[in-house]
Amino acid sequence: MSFAWHEIRDQIMHSASTLNFQRSFDAIRREQGPVVPFRDPAALLDALHQKAGSPDQKNLILAALARAAHSDGHKGDCALTLMLLALWPGLDAIRRRCIWRKVGTSDEIAADILSRTTEAIRGLDLQRVNWIAATILRNVERDILRAHQREAGRQNLRSETEPDEIAAEDGSGNAAISEAQLLRDLRLLVGADAILVIRVAVEGFSQAEAGVELGLSEAAARKRYQRATQRLRDALQKIH
Repeated sequence: MSFAWHEIRDQIMHSASTLNFQRSFDAIRREQGPVVPFRDPAALLDALHQKAGSPDQKNLILAALARAAHSDGHKGDCALTLMLLALWPGLDAIRRRCIWRKVGTSDEIAADILSRTTEAIRGLDLQRVNWIAATILRNVERDILRAHQREAGRQNLRSETEPDEIAAEDGSGNAAISEAQLLRDLRLLVGADAILVIRVAVEGFSQAEAGVELGLSEAAARKRYQRATQRLRDALQKIH
């Protein structure tokens, strides 16, 4: 991870250690039952980050923080900060995957993740969401990738409609154009599961990770990937 990414977290952690932040945290504790057992933000974050403990209880804590994050003023800001820190390991994993996929510079990816996560927390509909962390992380990564795919599509269209400008390009868009071309070709061979094949076979993600991005269970992603790769093998055998 870059220093800038570490620095962002350090700044957030510092803001969570101030006296005013503790006062806002105490106000949340008075209103949100699942937060009551924790005397300070550090204790709450330790409980959320430890591997042991009940997933259901952790989800209740995150739901309580999400409710508080919808509030105005210092209390809402406090809850938002705590949720960002609670989700940080997942956000860091998203950042690393986005860097691997070359969806932008390190700084651009960091800013995009934080802004989208803030928006996702503030706009979370608790009546429709069961698992807080999984939903936020999945939606943030999905939206980043969709935005990247739209930009890749625009770059590809530009290269087709403005050939005189191709010589002026520095080659930075070639990867995005190649990915778009690969996606089109695979769709002709395996249909709607082409993006699943690319995520697993080309980009190296597990079937479970690709399934999360595409809104599929691990079992469904595994079954669809197997069917898609079999169709691809059959198609290649016919070509040869």
